[in-house]
Amino acid sequence: MANIQSLRGMKDIIDNESELFTYFVENCSRIAKKYGYSYIETPILEETALFKRSVGESSDIVSKEMYQFIDKGENDVCLRPEGTAGVVRWFVQNKKDRAGGIHRVFYAGPMFRYERPQKGRLREFHQFGCESFGEASVYEDATNILMINEILSFFEIGYKLQLNSLGCKECMPSYRDTLVEHLDTLDLCDDCVRRKEINPIRVLDCKNETCQTNLSDAPKITTNLCGECDTDFEKLKKILDTNGVAYEIDSNLVRGLDYYTKTAFEFVSDNIGAQSAIAGGGRYDRLVEFLGGKPTPAVGFAIGIERLLELIVMKESQEEVLYIGAMSEEALDSVFSLVKTKRAYGKVITDYKSRSFSKHLNNAQKQGATTVALVGETELQDGTIWLKNLTSQEENTIKIEDF
Repeated sequence: MANIQSLRGMKDIIDNESELFTYFVENCSRIAKKYGYSYIETPILEETALFKRSVGESSDIVSKEMYQFIDKGENDVCLRPEGTAGVVRWFVQNKKDRAGGIHRVFYAGPMFRYERPQKGRLREFHQFGCESFGEASVYEDATNILMINEILSFFEIGYKLQLNSLGCKECMPSYRDTLVEHLDTLDLCDDCVRRKEINPIRVLDCKNETCQTNLSDAPKITTNLCGECDTDFEKLKKILDTNGVAYEIDSNLVRGLDYYTKTAFEFVSDNIGAQSAIAGGGRYDRLVEFLGGKPTPAVGFAIGIERLLELIVMKESQEEVLYIGAMSEEALDSVFSLVKTKRAYGKVITDYKSRSFSKHLNNAQKQGATTVALVGETELQDGTIWLKNLTSQEENTIKIEDF
């Protein structure tokens, strides 16, 4: 009988990759907390209607890529394809929209999309994301961009920032009419014909080369913005200029989801093969309202973790790691008690076997220890412990009560 294999486009994360994965999430989380965000964990399984109403029928995610099924209770459910909709569902369900104030949360977890697996793009993939509710100021948009900039800078990942404004409910309708008039004169792919009927602006996001060529003369949303949107976009650019964040305007940038309004941005890198997005987001002031809540300004972003892992080099840890080992069977109980005590002060690794001096040293070095502490027959008899600092190579023996 053949061994059971993992499903196509889904993989195990282990060894060096898991070290990089946790290192990435831990440092993204640390930075997000500096900006006033707290952690949220939303369910992986949600009602399909949540994503149809938020992500939008015109998106490839809803029309082609969702892992959707009817469960045993006859509920139409799917595995989450992105993180924002679930967070907004939580926000409305728990009446945060009625409470007022500013609410900022971050998440990290798996998402699922049924698409052709390729480098950096899996059917089960992971994202780190942040969502901010209740702050309409464009300074919040800029803060999100600065946070991503800090994250990518910490990991020394190069990027280009692409920026656009998608307008609002005041200026979008007239632009949509102008765009449709232009699209009616073009030869579009089947997907774009469908998008034109549901949400025409999504045609600008088409990756078909022929469509992209045909769209080169399409009217630009940035020249059709209302006064408020134009003022906000100019202010955002000024804030980024003042704070030394380089960007380029991409008037065809609409993101892959239907819920964005006003600011849209992507961070792209050519360090993972063909140039592709490694992070992106924007403002979605109407999404809370779309999901039954009180109109609430909101902005957020997500970072694809798998796409970045091969670019990450772990910085040398300043953490002290203590290795404690027994060199005789009789010393195991004493070592176990020492490990329990020392774990209150930091990271401790051990081996619950009696091993030779050299074997313990090899184990300690392989596991990244900074200090080795060993107890053998002599030490047990004398009430002492042997220590070696693996950085300075200094050795000494001290009383067990002084350890």
